[in-house]
Amino acid sequence: MGHHNRHFAGDRYALSGAWGPPTSSANFCEEDYAVTRYFAEFINTLTNLAYVFFALRYMYGRGSRGLFAPKFDSMSISLLILGVGSLLFHATLKQNLQFGDELAMLGLAWSILRGLFTAGRPSTYDQFTNLTLAIVFPLFAIFYIWTEKIIYHVIGFSIAIALMTLRGVYLFYWRKSSFPENRVAEWRTRTRVALFLMGVAYILWNIDLEFCAELRELREQLGLPWAWLLELHGWWHILTAMSAAYGMDIVREVQMQLKVEKEE
Repeated sequence: MGHHNRHFAGDRYALSGAWGPPTSSANFCEEDYAVTRYFAEFINTLTNLAYVFFALRYMYGRGSRGLFAPKFDSMSISLLILGVGSLLFHATLKQNLQFGDELAMLGLAWSILRGLFTAGRPSTYDQFTNLTLAIVFPLFAIFYIWTEKIIYHVIGFSIAIALMTLRGVYLFYWRKSSFPENRVAEWRTRTRVALFLMGVAYILWNIDLEFCAELRELREQLGLPWAWLLELHGWWHILTAMSAAYGMDIVREVQMQLKVEKEE
């Protein structure tokens, strides 16, 4: 499974795009340049606005000081970068922008891991964790670009998701907590929702890869606009954006609660 052995290139309009023929090693089930010559994958491009929406919702939400003075942190910035980077990649299907998209995914994982593993720890631990992440992620990114093998990116991102999950289990189930029980119960529920959305997104992503011919046939039968609902990689964007946004909100709330406890 995965883009290391699935590549849907050679579509009938693939050579008619404004940005030239696709050069990316990842090419998805959505037909290239079928809607407009400016978006290689129309739905896969537009659905990246979900990442942008959730990033801007935080930046300009409660605590914002106006249009030119948004609040931000590494998580919201990484989510915004991912949305823009992935949008540009799916609009062009160029290899250099594919690297940008995939590195932005790693950047998002880095920002969430940094928030999770430095929550409620002494400053020395924070410094060590930040230094470790600052070394490991760039080195892995360089290794991935050097090898150009998508499977390594998939493995690295999966490991990051697993570490996030294990850290969440520790914080909300194993750790002897001084948090209010109702808050812990709420965080557990919202974490399960975030993981559920991620799981559904992953299933849809794989269905889009493994059953592309069947999906294309169904889209042909349905016609537009209903056929767009079966562009499952687009749902991956929407659901992972929701999952990431929910997870980031939880991390911020945990950090805030720990900060309050230290001040008391």
